[in-house]
Amino acid sequence: MNGPDVPPAADVTQAVTDVICLGESMVTFLPSRPGRLADVPSFTRAIGGAESNVACALAAAGLRTRWVSRVGTDGFGDHLVATISGYGVDTSAVARDRTRPTGVYFRTAADRAADGHEVVYYRAGSAASAMSPATVADDLVDGGRVLHLTGITAALSADCLALLRRLLRPRADRPLISFDVNHRPRLWSGAEGPEVLLDLARGADLVFVGEDEAEAAWGISGPAAIRAALPEPAVLVVKQGAAGATAFAREGAGDGAGDVVAFVPAPSVEVVAAVGAGDAFAAGYLAATLRGLPLRDRLRHGHLTAAAVLTVPEDLGRPPATERADRLAALDDAAWGRLRLGPGWTSAEDEEVRTP
Repeated sequence: MNGPDVPPAADVTQAVTDVICLGESMVTFLPSRPGRLADVPSFTRAIGGAESNVACALAAAGLRTRWVSRVGTDGFGDHLVATISGYGVDTSAVARDRTRPTGVYFRTAADRAADGHEVVYYRAGSAASAMSPATVADDLVDGGRVLHLTGITAALSADCLALLRRLLRPRADRPLISFDVNHRPRLWSGAEGPEVLLDLARGADLVFVGEDEAEAAWGISGPAAIRAALPEPAVLVVKQGAAGATAFAREGAGDGAGDVVAFVPAPSVEVVAAVGAGDAFAAGYLAATLRGLPLRDRLRHGHLTAAAVLTVPEDLGRPPATERADRLAALDDAAWGRLRLGPGWTSAEDEEVRTP
């Protein structure tokens, strides 16, 4: 096993949950066709939220997950809770706020990194932004083997930031804490976002960060430089887009501690939409971590789960069956490099769906 120890399910007395995910989910409206928001005539309703995306992907893979959040007492809140619960996620810790609405957003079909991408949020003053140390009791976030958080929550309000600081404080009995940096500059009201995110990441056990967002937030380029800036987490995973991902996992203690480093290239994927792929990668990596798989296989499972989302238009996709994912993750390097994954690959009988 590479990296921090995850409490085995048999050793957790409250063990009904593998991963607890805390954060805002919103109703998202997907365009009926490409183009500017001003030109799109209609939208399809779906759901979106980094933490609930992770919870749903893990539940679809057979893990026991809980989503902790707040939604309004409106129809959008009803839809979120029902949809996320439908994936098998425990939503009993979702509070309903009578005075604040559920957040919604609209986006274009273009990739987030593309010049033509537009996203419009209606989340200011949302129910989830009222999460705080006073509204989230310890028993809602304790008892799981992993607690998954993201930097998006920290940007929602001062109370949300205070909550994350409390959850990330050092304590002997806390679960393994996974933190996805998820730098969203437009959510921060000032220039403090990058430093806040760096400080929060230093308190986590396992950190996910995109190479591009590390450059944008901290002016740091390359996995080794990012690790030098974030030496504290036992595991750091640097996502490098279509190139792949690099993981640094500390082994040993004291002066004898050092990193095991693994790079795994991403398989070739026919991308339908890139939104949600980072969340899916985190879910695949966490699922493999909970099973005690070696570092290389954790990264490969992350890539495969991401590929399931990249090949559908929504933020969530059907992950490959565990047995099939294990078979693909066990391929030799040459066979892994030949993988070509396209729409429908998770349900196809062949090992891969070749793209043009």
